[in-house]
Amino acid sequence: MTDSRSVSRPSSDGDDDGGSDGDGAHEGGQQLPSALTIRLYTSHFLSTWNSRLFEFGAVLFLASIFPHTLLPMSVYALARSAAAITLAQPVGACVDRGHRLKIVRASIVGQRLAVALSCAVFAALLQRRSASGAAGLAVASLETALLAGAVVLACVEKLCATVNLVAVERDWVVVITEGNAAARTDLNARMRRIDLLCKLLGPLAISTIAAAFSVPVAVWATFGMNLASIAVEYVFIAQVYHMVPRLSREHPREQRGEPELQEDGRLLISNEADEQAPGLVSSGPTARVAKTGEVLFSFLAAYFSHPAFLPSFSLALLYLTVLSFSGQMVTYLMSVGYSPLHVGLVRTASTIFELSATWIGPQVVKRIGVVRGGIWSLCWQMVWLAAGASWFLRGGLGSPDDAGSKNMTAATGLVVGVALSRVGLWGFDLCAQNIVQDEVEADHRGTFSALESSFQNLFELLSYAITVIFSRPDQFRFPVLVSIVAVYVSGGLYAVFVRKRRGHLFHAPRSACVCSDKPSPAR
Repeated sequence: MTDSRSVSRPSSDGDDDGGSDGDGAHEGGQQLPSALTIRLYTSHFLSTWNSRLFEFGAVLFLASIFPHTLLPMSVYALARSAAAITLAQPVGACVDRGHRLKIVRASIVGQRLAVALSCAVFAALLQRRSASGAAGLAVASLETALLAGAVVLACVEKLCATVNLVAVERDWVVVITEGNAAARTDLNARMRRIDLLCKLLGPLAISTIAAAFSVPVAVWATFGMNLASIAVEYVFIAQVYHMVPRLSREHPREQRGEPELQEDGRLLISNEADEQAPGLVSSGPTARVAKTGEVLFSFLAAYFSHPAFLPSFSLALLYLTVLSFSGQMVTYLMSVGYSPLHVGLVRTASTIFELSATWIGPQVVKRIGVVRGGIWSLCWQMVWLAAGASWFLRGGLGSPDDAGSKNMTAATGLVVGVALSRVGLWGFDLCAQNIVQDEVEADHRGTFSALESSFQNLFELLSYAITVIFSRPDQFRFPVLVSIVAVYVSGGLYAVFVRKRRGHLFHAPRSACVCSDKPSPAR
């Protein structure tokens, strides 16, 4: 495969101090039509809103149905994430090869139906639990069957959500903004802003309904909002598709009829397994498993060898963390004396910092480009996490009973560091996403992004495994240390990418170059 991207990245490996890193940050300043962006943002908002609403709502519903055990919720969450990890290859292939509009529409309908049926299952479980009181054997068996159905539906919902995310954010956005890097950066930032707002407001909305009325009312509210949005989403995404003629083109591989090999002979993603080993098709289950393993290995080899692997994997590695104001950190904060009000306030403050990154990030990219913007964002994150963790560990944490105020002070230092670090996190997310969009070939965007998503889910699962091992509040320092190490490893991997791409990590001060024979790069 020839590297035609060098045409659009004329100085990506150069030493330009000004600003684009060859990413075209200043190219194509024309704004996208408002009629297009309004429909795209509305569709994206409805998809993300329903996904966040259901994601938090399902945890709330299961906690109400099974109040004395975490096992059902753990199995539910584990199966949902495992489905996203193990089925990444089919999801990516579906996005790469399928008709763009049909794939996204199918993901919308599939996700909405899965949520609607899940709500019906939760409602049935709540009704039976309230009616039966102490469950007999028959009732317990029925509950087990209903829970199994909810788990299967959760896997379907997660896969459909992943298809929608990968297709729209990693494929459609690139095609819509083709040749207009500034518009792409702005579009990415606005869509991420929508994601973060839904992440904050979705759980708040469903928990408020449950508190003000009841959990069954919250279940049916989730059901109603989910079904009410499907028609708008379905129509608006079709209108976006028809407003951008480039989206209706065949995928490059279909146009060329080429095998999925790079021109240098390296296997990128092999779908020629049937031709290479036709006997496998009729050789039984063992051969089929072997062929599936071979194809999966080809996908992984392609991902690891791709020029955009390091930014992508660095981003995925940041999911190996407990420092995110999610369940693990919230549980710890409450164990050392934070009230629900305090937790709500720090989560709100953290979200404000995260949202600020969606305005700061595009400005950074405009001034110094996505490659340098990524390293500066990661540095910001590493510095503030190191500061917060140092304050936290220096507190010499004991058990909450021994040193409540000491733990509270140490935890507050950690909270401040984590909240400020979120600006760097989402700034890097924006830069890494731009790099992947720019550098991954059109006929492999779905597969590449699905594999990235599977690694994100894998690292997130590992973060939960760590808190299972170190489950006591006085052991929280160990998950914190693992999280910090993951961030610094991520920074190191991305630094390798920057070094390869630019030949250096940081510029010397401009004053040091004044007397140089080499003219200073133009800004």
